[in-house]
Amino acid sequence: MRMLKYAIAASLIAAAPATMAQQQLSIATGGTGGTYYPYGGGLAELINNHIEGYSAVAEVTGASVENMGLIYRGDSDIALALADTVHQAYSGTGDFEGRQLPDTRALASIYPNAVQIVTLADSGIESLQDLKGKRVSVGAPGSGTELNARALLEANGITYDDFTPQRLNFNETADAIRDGDIDAGFWSVGPPTSSILNLATTRDIRMIGLTDEEVANAREVEPVFAAYELRAGLYEGMDEPAQTISVPNVLVVDASMDEELAYQVTKVLFEQTDELIAIHPAANDTTVEFSVNSTPVPFHPGALRYYEEVGAEVADHQRP
Repeated sequence: MRMLKYAIAASLIAAAPATMAQQQLSIATGGTGGTYYPYGGGLAELINNHIEGYSAVAEVTGASVENMGLIYRGDSDIALALADTVHQAYSGTGDFEGRQLPDTRALASIYPNAVQIVTLADSGIESLQDLKGKRVSVGAPGSGTELNARALLEANGITYDDFTPQRLNFNETADAIRDGDIDAGFWSVGPPTSSILNLATTRDIRMIGLTDEEVANAREVEPVFAAYELRAGLYEGMDEPAQTISVPNVLVVDASMDEELAYQVTKVLFEQTDELIAIHPAANDTTVEFSVNSTPVPFHPGALRYYEEVGAEVADHQRP
């Protein structure tokens, strides 16, 4: 009998770690040279520090388009993605024509991505039209950067036939510009971003600004685009501001996520924002107001509960 008691006690002890184990969440981000990865790492820290029963880790990915697939397949629990990519996935349009993801839900829009077109100061490239005939990185395959670059270019009469496109991630793009392997590159990322900061310390760079007409043309093609000014001094040697376009970034989950978990993640996002700002300045834009003004798809019911608790005005299209 005593042996049986010991056996039962031993089995309970063995089982204890399993019952106490935290459920791990995967956060799909982007490349290490952008804003998604440090921001996602910051969000993982918030979850680890403030949500009982869960731990989280940020994963390096190909960013927006790939991230939507990771959420759909259940390979990631939370993802960062550009608003235009999220809307296309939800509605089955654009790059997601014929493969609609109707269970796409948002926890929040967290900050705007600015399209940043960078070249060396002595390249002779001063405008969007000057990219014709050049070697240009349009972003990593499956990234929101490429979606934005293509939309901006085509809205202004430029196709991939007009230049030599390279599909490089942020760090690769910066290295290729520095080494003279390409002439210019696109980033769609929260400014300032580490890969451009690093490039600007080793080479004199120029940020290619857009005209009012180019911004208007882009907004006509893609309604989630908004005008945005990159401030002077954002990067070393950037003496003047540059006009560009921006796109909100959305924190995406599947409709099947537990409602209480979605509520807790949304709550900690907005109530512990100072911890995120300490990791990346893009989190200065992580506000309830920005989120409800920018999110193009329905919120998850758990997130919706938080917005209603704090008295935010949620639009009809943001309700599931």
